[in-house]
Amino acid sequence: MTQHPHPALQVAAGDPEIPMPAQPALRVVQETDGIDLAAAERAAGEFLQALGISPGTESLRGTPGRMARAYAELFSPRPFDLTTFPNDEGYDELVLARSIPVRSVCEHHLLPFVGTAHVGYLPGQRILGLSKLARVVEYFACRPQVQERLTKQVADWLQTQLEPKGVGVVIEAEHTCMTLRGVQATGSSTLTSTLLGTLRSDARSRSEFLALAGLT
Repeated sequence: MTQHPHPALQVAAGDPEIPMPAQPALRVVQETDGIDLAAAERAAGEFLQALGISPGTESLRGTPGRMARAYAELFSPRPFDLTTFPNDEGYDELVLARSIPVRSVCEHHLLPFVGTAHVGYLPGQRILGLSKLARVVEYFACRPQVQERLTKQVADWLQTQLEPKGVGVVIEAEHTCMTLRGVQATGSSTLTSTLLGTLRSDARSRSEFLALAGLT
């Protein structure tokens, strides 16, 4: 992961003419070794052939390329700026973004799992642009994953970058490696959670988070 500070300006209190440096936005970029689509397409064609599926027909001729591009997209999170703002009003209640779409790929079978995330925090000195909660979920989801790790990575990263009083992350997802193969448990979903800080140590705060997330 590459994090690049972006300079910004804010106006000094009492003197609207004097610009002062604000806390820079954090540019978040996923570091990769590069994606070779041509090599991925060749490998996808060989994979289909090995399974007895010939990509030589008109309808399947473009499938290896489509497979390569699809997985490249699934493994490529969009860069974003983690913009935060001073908590000037001293807001100390829960901030919660519910039903953030989650799409990822199970690292054991490379089959998708999809669902929703509920991400909340108790602000400290700074508050976060709301869309960035969804961006952080996407950032950690766009790679081969397990749901337990994904849940904890989102929470730990927000705790480190934002330094809030507490963080809560709940993810509910359907895993196609479980519903389409093996046990074929159609309709089943998996629920994981990570609670940090006050949302873990204080029973009332924890209950409020879980209730607002629709889990009680």
